[in-house]
Amino acid sequence: MPSMIEPKLISGNANMPLANSIARRMSLHRGMNVGLVDARVERFNDGEVFVEVFENVRGEDMYVIQPTSKPANDNLMELLIITDALRRSSAAKITAVIPYFGYARQDRRTKSRTPISAKLVANMLTEAGVARVLTMDLHAAQIQGFFDIPVDNLYAAPIFALDIMHHFKGQLDNLTVVSPDVGGVARARSLAQRLGCALAIVDKRREKAGEVAEMTVIGEVEGKTCLIVDDICDTAGTLCKAAEVLMGNGAQEVHAYTTHGVLSKPAVERVSASKLKSLVITDTIETPKAALEAPNIRVVPTAPIFAQAILNTWHGTSISSLLEVDTLVPIYEGTYARP
Repeated sequence: MPSMIEPKLISGNANMPLANSIARRMSLHRGMNVGLVDARVERFNDGEVFVEVFENVRGEDMYVIQPTSKPANDNLMELLIITDALRRSSAAKITAVIPYFGYARQDRRTKSRTPISAKLVANMLTEAGVARVLTMDLHAAQIQGFFDIPVDNLYAAPIFALDIMHHFKGQLDNLTVVSPDVGGVARARSLAQRLGCALAIVDKRREKAGEVAEMTVIGEVEGKTCLIVDDICDTAGTLCKAAEVLMGNGAQEVHAYTTHGVLSKPAVERVSASKLKSLVITDTIETPKAALEAPNIRVVPTAPIFAQAILNTWHGTSISSLLEVDTLVPIYEGTYARP
């Protein structure tokens, strides 16, 4: 039986615009005002995080919205301390809504005497009192197994499919979805299947982390509009180099769809000066002003899918239904025309 307690949202400082957007979207669904729980999350002079919740949360179903993006350690500590404050205030259940799961790239030991930090973060969240995690496009799917609590991993692919159907209407036959590396083939194939498009791969070899030494295109891209699909855009070096290689192999134009716009310092400048006609990112991480002002960077919203996922979790109904494009059409009504 669904709980009669209303879901309550609280947010740290990592991405307040997204938290407010989720609250507004839930207000539309519920037909009543759903606001963020009144709280203060601040730092002492020595950098310690302090949290004070100003509303009664005893017996409530709480959803903490906090991506652990840059600064990753500060935002992770905010999430942990908010969770501890809620647990000690007798909240009935705490769900961590982590649109971007930091430390996900440290999901295995690549060399001797290195950590598996993603597992450590999973342990910390569970020990703090998190009962469920809701996230999007984990860098490695096996991270779900690092938790001993339920983890719902949403995908940006159906959102991207809606966006592509809207912006490339009538051109789908000439699209090729491209994975920027061999490790991302499953992600690219999923989007290509949703669109009924061809698939290509850019095989890259790195001499050292952060530097791409060589790239080779596997697949036919000549005369095609290429859509590079990835989960994280950090410095944008790989994306920009892949776009250059694709254009060199005869691509008509190149666009990129990336879930998490980390966009470290050189990224926006690189994208602006690159062969990419557009870079589409989501708002799982708060978008820096420079990216919002860049002519070839565009942001698609994730608040509609997160709001619906929170409501489905609260009602005890399916989350996997949100992985289908047809399910998202009414959720994103007003944002995209029906395909």
